[in-house]
Amino acid sequence: MSFIGKNIKKIRTAKRLSQAAFADIFDITRGSIGAYEEGRAEPKIDTIIQIANHFGISIDLLLNKELSVNELYSFDILTRKLNEAHEFIPKQESAYRKGGIGLVRTSQYIEYIVNHTNRDFLSRLPYIELPVNFKGTTRAFELNGSEMEYHQNGLHHNDILLCLLYNNESKPPTPGNVYVIVHQDGIFTKRLNSLDNGLLNFVSDDPNYAPIELTLKEIKELWLVKGVYSTYLNPPKFIDEKVMLLEKRLEDIDNRIKKIEKKK
Repeated sequence: MSFIGKNIKKIRTAKRLSQAAFADIFDITRGSIGAYEEGRAEPKIDTIIQIANHFGISIDLLLNKELSVNELYSFDILTRKLNEAHEFIPKQESAYRKGGIGLVRTSQYIEYIVNHTNRDFLSRLPYIELPVNFKGTTRAFELNGSEMEYHQNGLHHNDILLCLLYNNESKPPTPGNVYVIVHQDGIFTKRLNSLDNGLLNFVSDDPNYAPIELTLKEIKELWLVKGVYSTYLNPPKFIDEKVMLLEKRLEDIDNRIKKIEKKK
């Protein structure tokens, strides 16, 4: 069972839209909206895609997570800021000449995979200007999906990831770091879990998502995430997590004491 019905109701409420007004946007009946919200039916995939695109929310989030009002508000703020960034770029100016960081929005993912080496395409990317001084080639990516979010902590859908291009063949990527992977099948944000005989194992911070394994030759571009711009405030860690950390530390101390006692 998906959360699409509950999310439609929350979106509609946040936007102050009646069921009839919401239905008119997507050319469906008011009765259908009522059925979705009450869980008696689910929209067709075409309608889900239209809703996701219209409100700037990933299909993954619409279906698999009950969105909070705070998250919906965050989507609105970031979408507005991204639109403003896009609108203020003079078409004749290059992002490189302006000294900004080229921004790849989720709607440009496929186009970027095809044109990631095309300087004309890159020069026409929207850009952002931030007080950073990374040494090397930089790029910003708008995060799509919630794979790097766990218990409301981590990276969130629509966060802006500030990245540095990895191009040092003499030094392998570092496990534990988060990377944006440009691959022929898509653009993914993952954490490097391990590197074994040239095979890179990437995982999501949300353990419900399957890991992926790639070689550097399979990856078109690999970007190290150096910073994040987010309108989402991470909540404090759950008390259960804090208790688990405390238990782990006590266990480590206990093991050390036992080792010391054995040596005596």
